[in-house]
Amino acid sequence: QLQPVESGGGLVQAGASLRLSCAASGLTFSTYDMAWFRQAPGKEREVVAAIDWAGSNTYFHDTVKGRFTISRDNAKNTMFLQMNSLKPEDTAVYFCAARAARPWAVVHPSSQYNYWGQGTQVTVSS
Repeated sequence: QLQPVESGGGLVQAGASLRLSCAASGLTFSTYDMAWFRQAPGKEREVVAAIDWAGSNTYFHDTVKGRFTISRDNAKNTMFLQMNSLKPEDTAVYFCAARAARPWAVVHPSSQYNYWGQGTQVTVSS
């Protein structure tokens, strides 16, 4: 079983950068695809970025392409989300999620992810 824990959120101004981390306990981190989701007040949870178990395939939501980078370090059971050029519309609670590795696809519904962290707040002021 995997237990993700997010860190790195905070309050920043538009244009700034933040790096989120997701530390996942458990001995089988390298067999899980990982993803970052976010949920803003009054909105549905949406996938921001995803990475396969080996770090070979990634997915980004159109709104963050070119600004966000996802990576993982399987030796340290950790995943990262580097967020650059942040915008006020990026304000949300960001969640780390995991699923058992499966063939990579272009869609990443939250229903496919079985393990979730508690979330970390990211607030971007204008």
